[in-house]
Amino acid sequence: MSINYNTPLFKKTVVVTGKLQNYTRDGIQNKLLELGAIPVNSVTKKTDYLIVGEKAGSKFAKAQNLGIRILTEEEFEGIIAQ
Repeated sequence: MSINYNTPLFKKTVVVTGKLQNYTRDGIQNKLLELGAIPVNSVTKKTDYLIVGEKAGSKFAKAQNLGIRILTEEEFEGIIAQ
């Protein structure tokens, strides 16, 4: 796997929650790694982005409370298309 160093997500901590339309759980994790992001499983104040799918639960609420940037799957794809 080659890492793209010129993406807006490079060295950003990213959490994914909910069911995504275009990615499996492993697929989104691999995509984030390719983009140079740091995929993690839990939302903390150090999280840069939360990508949300259908039925996003407590991670979504926690990210809102912490003021973390929340992206829909479409917004995520728009960012990586730049």
